[in-house]
Amino acid sequence: MNTLSPEITVGELAARMPASAQVFEQFGIDYCCGGGQAFEQVCLARGLDPAAVLGEIERQAHPATGAAPQPDWPSASLNLLIDHIVSTHHVYMKTQLPRLDAMLEKILAKHSARHGAVLLPLAETFRAMREELDGHLMKEETILFPLIRSLEEGTVPEAREFHCGSVRNPIRVMLAEHDSAGQALGGMRQLTAGYTPPEDACNTFRAFYFGLEGMERDLHQHIHLENNILFPRAVALESRQ
Repeated sequence: MNTLSPEITVGELAARMPASAQVFEQFGIDYCCGGGQAFEQVCLARGLDPAAVLGEIERQAHPATGAAPQPDWPSASLNLLIDHIVSTHHVYMKTQLPRLDAMLEKILAKHSARHGAVLLPLAETFRAMREELDGHLMKEETILFPLIRSLEEGTVPEAREFHCGSVRNPIRVMLAEHDSAGQALGGMRQLTAGYTPPEDACNTFRAFYFGLEGMERDLHQHIHLENNILFPRAVALESRQ
């Protein structure tokens, strides 16, 4: 850790040390959409001691004996990273988004009269995000990811012709949609006071907030793997070719 540059970004640190992601979640540091910010400046802006945050990252980076090691995604093949993103994060979203939407429908029917000031804008934000994410996952799986796979496999001319240009073009769209999802997550966290259910919340209400917070954590990790590792590596690979 002593070899880290003071200018290292939050995203670079999260890519280099996967344990950073969990620590950043604990301290409310944006390491996915805001991954381009300098780590030290982000810490100071939040009133945190950068050395203390790094110390916590070091502690969590050395789990107890027998714990499963974190994958080294910055050096793994792009195909393997894409497989992980799809099988872990895409499958999670395709399962959780409709599940949470169904729970939300029940909560709206039972609690809108008392908690409509929160639930109605929350539902609007969540459902707009879900609609965008549904299309986002489809575009990654049918357009961007096949193009990145083709770059790694050396079938670039055919892929470029099919996808109308550089890998930078679909990546630019995905980055904008990541920013939109990040704004939606921030809005939902603010509306719910950090996913804190009201005292009279039923079990479904509480489970919904719990599920939203879990989805937030997963989406942060999902966006981090793409913004800070997959996309830069794909652009660099295309430039070399």
